[in-house]
This record gives sequence, structure tokens and C-alpha cells, in this order.
Amino acid sequence: MLTVLRNPSYAKLFSAQVIALLGTGLLTVVLGLLAFEIAGGDAGVVLGVAMTIKMAAYVAVSPVATALTARLPRKPLLIGADLIRAGVAVSLPFVAEAWQIYLLIFLLQSASATFTPAFQAVIPSVLPDEREYTRALSLSRLAYDLESLLSPMLAAALLTLISFHNLFAGTVAGFLASALLVVATRFPHIETPPPAPFFDRLTRGVRAFWASPELRSLMGLNLVVATTTAMVIVNTVVLVQGDLCRSQADVALMLAAYGGGSMLVALGMPTLLDTLPDRRVMLTGGIALPVLLLSVAALLEWTEGTAQWAALLSAWGLLGAATSTILTPAARLLRRNSTEQNRPAVFAAQFSLSHACFLITYPLAGILGATIGLPGAALTLVAIGVIGAFLAMTLGRPAVRKDPPGRRDRQRA
Repeated sequence: MLTVLRNPSYAKLFSAQVIALLGTGLLTVVLGLLAFEIAGGDAGVVLGVAMTIKMAAYVAVSPVATALTARLPRKPLLIGADLIRAGVAVSLPFVAEAWQIYLLIFLLQSASATFTPAFQAVIPSVLPDEREYTRALSLSRLAYDLESLLSPMLAAALLTLISFHNLFAGTVAGFLASALLVVATRFPHIETPPPAPFFDRLTRGVRAFWASPELRSLMGLNLVVATTTAMVIVNTVVLVQGDLCRSQADVALMLAAYGGGSMLVALGMPTLLDTLPDRRVMLTGGIALPVLLLSVAALLEWTEGTAQWAALLSAWGLLGAATSTILTPAARLLRRNSTEQNRPAVFAAQFSLSHACFLITYPLAGILGATIGLPGAALTLVAIGVIGAFLAMTLGRPAVRKDPPGRRDRQRA
């Protein structure tokens, strides 16, 4: 897998991705501490609004930014987005009120919503060979999973030495280092798309999704992933510390089980996709996720004690593994069903559509978990996941071509 890093352009871009991810992870930790300093007991409300703003920016800003920058070169666009993120991070230590957090979060996530799809759309041109591209996707999945595990630990270690206000410096350094690596990267020539009306550019990605059976199927799978991810991200801490009365260390252990399952599948994905088609692998994960979440509801309702804890840890690992079977190959579908001209719009559409699903499932997971309990929340999310899996299987079928009247008779003649 690491042989793909022999490509110097990709090696620099991958390094930029990893460094920026660490910077973002540190920023997430620091934002929580900053919110508590400003709002005290209402910090949860501040963070909840901030995360909602983040998702809203991802859904709304990404296609608009891609449409506005469709004819701009990718390299200066990525550098500019990194510099904006660094500028926002510099401003955060001077925040004194909640509304200032909201404004800066919107600017920060808008820059990220511009950077991420553009960055992802460049990689297929840097690595035109599909086998190399698949290995790059596995590395990218590993980077995301490792960041979720390492960033909190790194932040905790740094907080023993410095004030949390100084952690912003690490975030700024991460974004600046990412920008410098992009500057140092030699980009392939990517043909500029022809001029088009703004509405055409705005809807280009969504229209490409609807025209392709594979991408229509991916829309359903996005919904499946959003249901289980919401259960894990929103309710793991509630489950472990609230329902099971276990320690904070066990929260970290359970999230590590989820990340570990995802990483194991990401490591094996290149070999798996050499022998099996993408659709079969992804649909297997899409069917497995609602089944696994249903098993979680059963475990919560009918088991207890050590056996329950061991089974839930295993379930979290399997949820992470099944999620990775969908997320890791997804970009192969985007690449296969796009051209260099419309690829940024297609990646932006995936970025926006997938986060629109999270915008639905995150609040549902939290509200239902608090009102009807975690088993009920899990069952509701299972129902939504089943709908997503059904849509993935039906929308992904190629349309049946019907011969025009008289053609069959002519062929027989």
C-alpha cells in the first residue's frame, strides 16, 4: 500500500492531508474548552449550534463554492482555503462571545467545504492508475481513522504542558504546513471546463449523480452510513457512561474499537477490490450496517454485565468495518462516473449529499436517545438504514433499454 507514496506529488498531498487533519482534530478539542470558558454550563448548547453550523456549511457551501470556482486552477484554490482556515484559527483565541464562535466556525467550515472536494478531485489526476488510486483511498481512510484516535491523545498530552489557548498555534501551524506542501506539489495539467451559466455549474454534480446508476446507489448508501455513524458519534458516551456506568477510558476504548474495525478493512480493501466488484462490496456493507445496528438494540435490551460489554465492543468494531466497506471505495465510483472537467462538481455533490444525511441523523440520534432511550433510537435508525439500503439496491440498477417499435422485427428479418 505504501508504494503509492513513491509518487512525489501524491506523497506531498497526502502529507498535507494528514497534517491538516491533525490541526483540525486539535481545533475540535480546543473549541470544546473555549465554549466552556465562554458559556460555562451552556457549553453543550454552544457546541451543538457550532456543529449544526458546520454541517449546514458543508451541505450548502460546497456546491456553491465549487460552482463559483469551477474555472480557477486547483492549486491556488487549495492554498487559499488553507490560508483562510489558518486565519480563522488565529482569530479564535480572541473570541469573547458565543456569536463570534458561530461566525468563525462558519468561515472555517466554508473553507473546508471548498478545500476537501477540490483536494479529493485532484487525486485521480495525480494517480491515473486505478490500482494506485485504490491504495491511496485506503491510506486516506486510515488517515481519517488515525486522526480520530490520535488527535484527542495529542491534545491531552499537550495540555499537560501548555494552556489550551496555545493549542491554537498547533492548528494554525497545521494549516500553514498543509498550504506549503500544496505549494511544493507539482500538479498535473487539468483542462479548464468551458464557460457555463452559474445554475448549470451549481447543479452539474447532482445531475451527474442522477444520471449514473452507481452514483444513485451511492446516495442510498450515504444514508445507511449516516444512521450508524450518528449512533456511534452521538451516543457512545451516553451509552458507556450513562447506561453502562463505565469510565471515560471505556468511552475511548469503544470508539477505538470502531476505528480499529474501520482501519482493518481499509488495509485489506485494495486486495479485496482486486477480486470483487465495488458494488458488491459496498452493498454488502450497506446491508450489514442495519443488521448490526439491530443487534445493538437487542444487546441493549436483553443482555447485561460483562457479556453485554464484550458484545457491544465487538459490535462497534463490526460497525466500523462495515462502514469502511462503503466509504473506502466510494471515491472509485466518483472517479469512474466523472471527467476531469466535471469531477470537482461530482466530488462536491458527494460531500454535500453525504453531510445532508448527517444533518438528519445526528439530531435524531441525540433527541431520540434522550426521549425514548438508546434501544428505541437504534431501532429508528435501523428503519432509516433499511430504506437507504433498499434505495441503494434499486436506484443502482441500470435502466432497461427498450427497443423502438419495429426494431425487433427488422433484426429478425
